[in-house]
Amino acid sequence: MSSFLDWVTESIRQLSRLLERLEEAVLLLLLGAMILLACVQIALRDIWGGGLSWADPLLRVMVLWAGLLGAVVATQMDKHISIDLASHLLPKGIFRWLRVVRSFFCAGVCVVLTWLAIDFVRQEALQSNGQEMAGLASWQLNLIFPIAFGGIALRFLIGSVRSLVALAKKGD
Repeated sequence: MSSFLDWVTESIRQLSRLLERLEEAVLLLLLGAMILLACVQIALRDIWGGGLSWADPLLRVMVLWAGLLGAVVATQMDKHISIDLASHLLPKGIFRWLRVVRSFFCAGVCVVLTWLAIDFVRQEALQSNGQEMAGLASWQLNLIFPIAFGGIALRFLIGSVRSLVALAKKGD
């Protein structure tokens, strides 16, 4: 049993590390693109008296992407918003189990939100009426919703499995 738990722990650690690197790379690229686009827009306005008509709306969408991807990272770091009353009132043994239940519940809620976001993007793609910004259709700009909620669900699922493994190891 112990070797299986060690294998699960190592697999989760490797998956988590891979996801961390992917999240960091996407956030760095997004932040760099935001800074570059904002600087180009400022230069175009100040030097030539005009700018790119699509740059400001695209920057707003990029801020949304950065915020939602930041929520995924915050979940991974266990720094998301939570109300932590139970840890002060319950014994540690019960609280550890409650943490597992909480993580599975949050993962379930995020799976539902992911499903709804996928349906939203699908509906947007079917009814987009040719709306574009910087060559991107509006449904493509909204892909962040299922990506972010799916990432948060995955992070909660990984956290709950980690907590379960830790509880199982304490039981040995």
